[in-house]
Amino acid sequence: MTNRYFENFMTDFVKEKATVPGIDEDKQEDSLLKLLALPYPTLSEKLKRAALDLKETIVVETWGFTRQNVEDFTLYRGTLGTAFLLLKSYQVTNNKSDLDLCSEIIKACDYASSDSKFVTFLFGRAGVCALGAVVAKHQDNEQMVDYYLTQFKEIKVSEDALDELIFGRAGYLSACLFLNKNLGNETIPSTHTRPIVDKIIENGRKLGTKEKSPLMFEYRGERQWGVAHGLAGILNVLMHFELNPDALKDVKETLKYMIKNRFPSGNYPKKEEDMKSDLLVYWCHGASGVALTLVKAAEVFEDKEFLEAAIDASKVVWDRGLLKKVGICHGISGNAYVFLSLYRMTGNVEFLHKAKAFACFLLDRAHKLISGGEMHGGDNRYSLFEGIGGMGYLFLDMTDPVNAKFPTHEV
Repeated sequence: MTNRYFENFMTDFVKEKATVPGIDEDKQEDSLLKLLALPYPTLSEKLKRAALDLKETIVVETWGFTRQNVEDFTLYRGTLGTAFLLLKSYQVTNNKSDLDLCSEIIKACDYASSDSKFVTFLFGRAGVCALGAVVAKHQDNEQMVDYYLTQFKEIKVSEDALDELIFGRAGYLSACLFLNKNLGNETIPSTHTRPIVDKIIENGRKLGTKEKSPLMFEYRGERQWGVAHGLAGILNVLMHFELNPDALKDVKETLKYMIKNRFPSGNYPKKEEDMKSDLLVYWCHGASGVALTLVKAAEVFEDKEFLEAAIDASKVVWDRGLLKKVGICHGISGNAYVFLSLYRMTGNVEFLHKAKAFACFLLDRAHKLISGGEMHGGDNRYSLFEGIGGMGYLFLDMTDPVNAKFPTHEV
């Protein structure tokens, strides 16, 4: 073990066994490896049951014990994350009570977010309204769909807004993508999103240079590369929109600049100002998040260089991604999505095996490691992005791995 991650002793690929071992069979075999060798339908059912248990715990802790009082409404670390998990549970189990409770929580978050100054999916009112409209659509409640869409369209992205994902323009656009994906193209029309996309490109060019990176962005004075506040997150969002040829070329060349200047390990720096600190293997900063952006680039540009770079990044995640944290933003749960994304892109079962390995590690050991203080349960323990909510979401996604996507990020 190191300070940041557990040593990964699992092999790159293990064939599933035809049957589940008997009680006395393979007594000496590690329980984690036993799980990993299970037939996928059996493992999937175990993961689903664990996810539903986690969901119940999270609902009690974030909704029941709080007496339905919303102190933090956000999807990232607050009560809206519970609603997002409930929607996923409904999609997997078709349990209508999950959908009804989800709707009830969103209404409370709607009230709590009414004076929020943030506009993004993860930290702002856009997340509340976007999720509210989609859940209302599942309930066939057109009146509430109209209400949430009206509220969403009243959100204004200020001229001095940041460009990044967590608090800025890209984060607002990700909510637009979520609505268009779930309610139909042009629910939020391109006439509305194009000026925001153009503004991001314009700002990126001001800091970029044609000789190096055509696009560059700053967050708190730092030129960051990661998903949360930097290049990987912004470029990922931009690639979901129709860009003019010059803008598309700038996105492509910026990604090539990142690949060219990655660490020899295949990992990516947190920021341009510190190109020597090869430490972080997270969704928010480092190889995990960049890999998801590279998979999207391979799809958009049909360029092998991006897929090969994503696979290189996935090797870093496999070697150093069993983090001593559980969450989706900076933990094992989020890192598993690198392999799911590559499995969806390539159909290569070795990537599915690696996603299973990370999920099985969590299923087999997370509770004990957290209880023993060897693993961090999250700054907000029951949240979607920092806590066990992300682990529950991953377990539910593993029931249909070919369609599994990192929540809010992969559309």
